[in-house]
Amino acid sequence: MNPFKLPLLLLLITSISLVQAQSTVRQKISINSGWKFHQGELTQPFAESVDWQHIALPHSWNAQDATDEEPGYYRGEAWYTKELSISPNWKGKKLYLFFEGANQEAEVFVNGQKAGSHIGGYTRFAIPMTNLIDFEKSTATIAVKLNNRHNEEIPPLEADFTFFGGIYRDVYVVALEPVHTDLEKYASSGVQITTPQVSTEQAEVEVMTHLVNEQKQASKVEVQQLILDADKKVIAKVFNKLTLKPGLAADLSQNIKEIKNPHLWSIEDPYLYTVVTKIIDSKSKQVLDEVENSLGFRWFKFDGNEGFSLNGKHVKLIGTNRHQDYLSLGNALPDALHINDIKLLKAMGGNFLRIAHYPQDPTILEMCDKLGIITSVEIPIVNRVTESEVFLSNCKQMMTEMIRQNFNHPSVVIWAYMNEVLLRPRYGNDSDERKAYYKEITRQAQELENLIRKEDPTRYTMIPNHGWFEGYRDTQLTQIPMIVGWNLYPGWYGADIHGLEKFLERHHQELSDKPLIITEYGAGADPRLHSFDPKRFDFTVEYETYYHKHYVEQIKKYPFVAGANVWNLNDFYSSGRRDAVPQVNNKGLVTQDRRPKDAFYYYQAALWKEPFVGLGSKIWQYRAGVEDAENTGVSSQEFEVYSNLDKVNLFLNGQDLGEKQVNKNVASWKVPFKNGINWLEAIGKRDGKKVKDFMQVNFQIQPYDLKSKKWPFEEIRISLGDHRYFVDDLTHEVWMPDQMYKAGQWGEKGDFQSKKENPSDILGTNIDPIYQTQQYDIKEYQLDVPAGKYEVTFYFAELLSNKELEKLVYNLGNDTKQEKASKRVFDVYINGNLIIDDLNLAEQYGERVAVEIKTEVFVEDEKGLQLTFDASAGQAVLNGLKVRKEY
Repeated sequence: MNPFKLPLLLLLITSISLVQAQSTVRQKISINSGWKFHQGELTQPFAESVDWQHIALPHSWNAQDATDEEPGYYRGEAWYTKELSISPNWKGKKLYLFFEGANQEAEVFVNGQKAGSHIGGYTRFAIPMTNLIDFEKSTATIAVKLNNRHNEEIPPLEADFTFFGGIYRDVYVVALEPVHTDLEKYASSGVQITTPQVSTEQAEVEVMTHLVNEQKQASKVEVQQLILDADKKVIAKVFNKLTLKPGLAADLSQNIKEIKNPHLWSIEDPYLYTVVTKIIDSKSKQVLDEVENSLGFRWFKFDGNEGFSLNGKHVKLIGTNRHQDYLSLGNALPDALHINDIKLLKAMGGNFLRIAHYPQDPTILEMCDKLGIITSVEIPIVNRVTESEVFLSNCKQMMTEMIRQNFNHPSVVIWAYMNEVLLRPRYGNDSDERKAYYKEITRQAQELENLIRKEDPTRYTMIPNHGWFEGYRDTQLTQIPMIVGWNLYPGWYGADIHGLEKFLERHHQELSDKPLIITEYGAGADPRLHSFDPKRFDFTVEYETYYHKHYVEQIKKYPFVAGANVWNLNDFYSSGRRDAVPQVNNKGLVTQDRRPKDAFYYYQAALWKEPFVGLGSKIWQYRAGVEDAENTGVSSQEFEVYSNLDKVNLFLNGQDLGEKQVNKNVASWKVPFKNGINWLEAIGKRDGKKVKDFMQVNFQIQPYDLKSKKWPFEEIRISLGDHRYFVDDLTHEVWMPDQMYKAGQWGEKGDFQSKKENPSDILGTNIDPIYQTQQYDIKEYQLDVPAGKYEVTFYFAELLSNKELEKLVYNLGNDTKQEKASKRVFDVYINGNLIIDDLNLAEQYGERVAVEIKTEVFVEDEKGLQLTFDASAGQAVLNGLKVRKEY
């Protein structure tokens, strides 16, 4: 039904308290406890023989199997059931089961009868159940059949994240009077608020209310809108009287044109008003329904040359993307963890969140409203589409749900869709089928664009594309949306980090009228890996920081770059990835359990306006290094401090290491760590105010000469073929980079450059990076240790394969080519004694399996440990080496 307007009785009120307390007529009660779960298909879900597991919501059945070493994870049918207590107060009400999210095909049953269904794992839905409740009984049986199977008609079809199954958000019972705002159709509040005119002097508010009369007779009601300020004082009020026909829905538009001197919502001052919508019975004056929504007065603009402006002021948008999972929980998070993520983004200095690649928990946008974070939200079309009207219809339904459910959030400025949809197209290159497929993508994009502009003409639209400029231009995907998003990875997937500037300049030359957002950029970093010589695709924290320094500088440099979103706020699960941490995408600025990496502190320095000093490498608390050549008893290592001040002092164990000039938010020192506990403190000043940061470093010095009397040798751990340090999270053991042999020290004798790297999932270990590199075709390795008894541990893994490996589109930066493993057999000797005979890793253990072999050796003379490798077939390999002196 078209919106209609009635004559308005408008009352403007200033500084009058809202006397009436919030009505409890609309009841919304969580029912997260007391559920039972069964994984698998059921024909008789309530039969005695079913093995039910007692659980509470939120819940995902993939929290473990999607993160283990077995390929894949369960994608199929599962059941949830619960005995719901029926309140006597619900009699005469309209009852709904309200789901915030269940992935992804849901059928809901009440007392054995189907109540409703929903398609899509990321939007909310409401299931009516009034007619299925027997109010003569004290309970009702609720059952949910859920399926996260691959379905070609439901996006996402494939993506670089794990599709966890489960009822992974909150579930509620909602009890309403028969006359209420429309909850059922799109699970929204039934109220849509717009601000047609906003300035510093005056604002206009229009409220559209979707009404439902589920009675058998007409109902005369008054619809009242109250606008409250942040102190809950009523500043404006409007009401209309109307008659609702029985069993029908109606839309009512109400307008308030004179909000004087509105307190604007901004990033620095996210001031929120509240709109209280009341439906009141005209005769009895009973409140039949009441809904509250946030309201923020702001205006904004994206421009192809000038970027983004908010309330007439230019703002550079810099923030992150965010995935909704957490370590060991999958995506079944309590609200507190969602809330903490937005607080983390704000603490980082971010002002922009791309909620990718799907709508997320309602608390996310609630917090963005409260904290002043500009947001973009999108539906989960990722990588490719299906050429069917059913697929498109499901996309349209998701789009409408997403917009209606999140319409009233002032933080939302963009609706998006079709992320990297040309990345993995169907059909062969240059085939007629491929060309037709591209045309279908364009058609679907235009239909979704038309839908968004009809549903919400007040916001912008966007398609995020991967860095194939010609492809998206030629398919018109850069022309259809109002903003073009580019997911750019030069310096990570692309070899040349300066390709970023070239791409940005090309966009501005060829698409100068189109606002540009860098919707993704990032580099992987395993927080256990470190290097003073970081290299692309080595997954060290230091390379990630280097990468982000360059990107931030370029993002700030170009005014036409409206904004940029780091990929990603947090490390997240991605089944099938074979990075440094298997099954995980490590591009987060914080870990899966939200520990900040170095780049997080760099962003604080680059984005904060308040004085900031942050020690780099706070996540690298356990270190090792070789004693300085001067035998001073210290090991000097480079150390960075991030700050927005002009100068910073660094102190080590109370000793002033000097004041350094801060250049592009970074100052660095050569820090002489001593053996044992070290304390670092950085101090800066602005306007006489001191800003500090400190940390503890537990340092293990390796003597420059392993036979040194001053620093007796105890233990060394070496990652072969590796330039990185590795810290074991569990044991805090530090593994040293490999090196060529130096007299008095250790290393390979021979071709040190003969090494292999393979970011594979190594089975049977949690320290995958140690096994992911190796010295290949190794002949001799020497350690000049003093006489004594030693425990020597060898670490092996067969990295080559005789099988066809799946092509990993997301590992484009891995330049190591797949090689076939020939038969490999070799012996290992220590000081001429045979220790390991005819070792054949592939046959005896399997490919990409961690192999640890330990032995004891007595060194009687000054020759140290001489390890030799004799291959009878193929080439000998060694991945890691640990030597510990027993006495």
